[in-house]
Amino acid sequence: MAIDYHKLKNWQFPVLESRYDQDACMLYALGIGVGAAATAQDGAGALHYVYEKDLHVMPSMAVILAHPGLWMGAPEVGVDLLKVVHGEQRLRLHRALPSSARIIARPRLKSVIDKGRDKGALLIVERELRDEAGVLYATIEQTSFCRGDGGFSEHGQPGDTAPAPLPPVPSRAPDMVCDLPTRPEMALIYRLSSDRNALHADPQTARRAGFSNTILHGLATYGLACHALVRSCCDYDASRLVSLNTRFSAPVYPGEDIRTEIWRDGNQVHFQSRALGRDQLVLSNGTAEIAA
Repeated sequence: MAIDYHKLKNWQFPVLESRYDQDACMLYALGIGVGAAATAQDGAGALHYVYEKDLHVMPSMAVILAHPGLWMGAPEVGVDLLKVVHGEQRLRLHRALPSSARIIARPRLKSVIDKGRDKGALLIVERELRDEAGVLYATIEQTSFCRGDGGFSEHGQPGDTAPAPLPPVPSRAPDMVCDLPTRPEMALIYRLSSDRNALHADPQTARRAGFSNTILHGLATYGLACHALVRSCCDYDASRLVSLNTRFSAPVYPGEDIRTEIWRDGNQVHFQSRALGRDQLVLSNGTAEIAA
């Protein structure tokens, strides 16, 4: 079954809900490796994210709340799910997340983009996170790259215009770098907060998917970059992070050290992250905005 543009543009997502508490916030922070920083000699700032006293919430936790899950697995969506990869993640924070809340969202399929028969298609899902009183906390866009579904507009169907691409990082040397470790069991911890795909837990499943071993969740790598920016640019004050956008370039294997390279221009930040042992970019075209 091929993509039906009109069907997808009118796709009705259910109202989604996430209830979380302090334990969930601390577990999420541990799942993106904040515990290692919190137990270091200079870890007072990081401790605020893994200790209930004066608990803060890592901003990237927003992307796992009221998540639509594997909705593209429904046959009537018309995409080849085995060829779908997470392309980009964009997040705008309107206020800091509280340490406990009931969050509600109704996602919408914002864009259905045909890149061409041999280039695939892009599906962009947007959702706003609000609490029970309607207070807006975050706006999230997730881009899925459907590698096997390009060319749907060749037979008279319309297609949406692609958004402006995320800019490349500057050509000069980075202004700062932040090296953070991942632990071998990191994916096993992270999956308790979010995606329980066996790809991140079972080596046999990972090998069948073409990987040498289990891989870290892309959104866990995204959370690692968030930690690097909160640490390096915000002095561990998460409320200063206004936006966080990036492109997923390659998977991370748990246990690898990740270097986030950061360029600052006032309140605007560019970043990219690489697995040091392989010198492999894993996040590219990263941008962020930091409040004064």
